[in-house]
Amino acid sequence: MNLTLYVWRQAGPDAPGAMERYDAQDISPDMSFLEMLDVVNEGLVEAGKLPIAFDHDCREGICGSCGMMINGVAHGPMKGTATCQLHMRSFDDGATVYIEPWRSRAFPVVKDLVVNRSALDRIIASGGFITAPTGSAQDANNILIAKPDADDAMDAAACIGCGACVAACPNGSASLFTAAKISHLGLLPQGQPERDRRARRMVAQMDAEGFGHCTWHGECQEACPKEISIDTIARMNRDFIAATLAVREEKSAVGAG
Repeated sequence: MNLTLYVWRQAGPDAPGAMERYDAQDISPDMSFLEMLDVVNEGLVEAGKLPIAFDHDCREGICGSCGMMINGVAHGPMKGTATCQLHMRSFDDGATVYIEPWRSRAFPVVKDLVVNRSALDRIIASGGFITAPTGSAQDANNILIAKPDADDAMDAAACIGCGACVAACPNGSASLFTAAKISHLGLLPQGQPERDRRARRMVAQMDAEGFGHCTWHGECQEACPKEISIDTIARMNRDFIAATLAVREEKSAVGAG
């Protein structure tokens, strides 16, 4: 396969960026998209030019490191597929492919296709944890969990934090990511002690990071490589409202006393 690539190149966060043209030649249809970029980079290095910078790690659709806009679509044309799992057979021979970084105010460009996604880490750090008592672990069979709750929690926990939901959302919202991290803990018994505080803090941190608000476009679930449903956002909103009202009631009770 031979392809024409237009890739966003940007030397640094404060440097101007622009699309540059590259030829990807003799590409195997069985290569992943990242392997194709490896081939292009090898050619650039041999020519004494700087390679294209892009994020990657496991290349197995697990870590969430990879991520780029491919022809205007987060992770490319295949649904439920991370960039590292996207194969070149998904493109026609001779195709022109446009490659850009995630576009979000909360994801500043570091270099080329690499963006800083530490805002997602700060959302998790604000409340994405549970109380874990010391001592021997309780027998899991003694903790009864309804199967629908267990299934929903597992679906939400599949989130790999790649940021595709943010990049795909017209508002640049991180609601799907945040909701997934809130839901997979809030649905389980182990996550109940911090449930209200978790919802308040993680939503507040999401807003503080400069992400946009969710207006239910649904682009996030379409771009998500793990196909997480926007139902998790409804669950997050319910938890956040309940937690906020609980705080107001406590303050009212203290004031009345």
